[in-house]
Amino acid sequence: MSTSTLEVFLLVLTLYSLLATAGVSIYGIVARPSIAKKIISLTILGDALNVLAIFIGFRVYSVPPVLLGFDADVDLMEFARTAVDPLPQALVLTAIVIGLAVNLFLVFLALQVYRLYGTLDTRRTRELRG
Repeated sequence: MSTSTLEVFLLVLTLYSLLATAGVSIYGIVARPSIAKKIISLTILGDALNVLAIFIGFRVYSVPPVLLGFDADVDLMEFARTAVDPLPQALVLTAIVIGLAVNLFLVFLALQVYRLYGTLDTRRTRELRG
């Protein structure tokens, strides 16, 4: 089965939109002075990279990587060639859990900064720290 022009276009469009989303979120992390905006940008970056990892493991015209039972007539080489790679999926599940823990920790730190300094602006907290 060959890949049509529309499928190639959609795959390239998906890749470029993921890279653009990652670029915008990196800009938000670096250039925005608000800690809340930095946390939101970091969350978006993590999600974009997770989708990119799933995208890397994607194959056109593939089957799920599950054998329900072992039959003698199943060609294992053909199955291995057409099955989706489950490793990126497992890594993304782990990254989602770790990302959630990191985001909760950053929100806690932001709440503490707001409690101590009364602002989430990094420029203002630098002045107040003094």
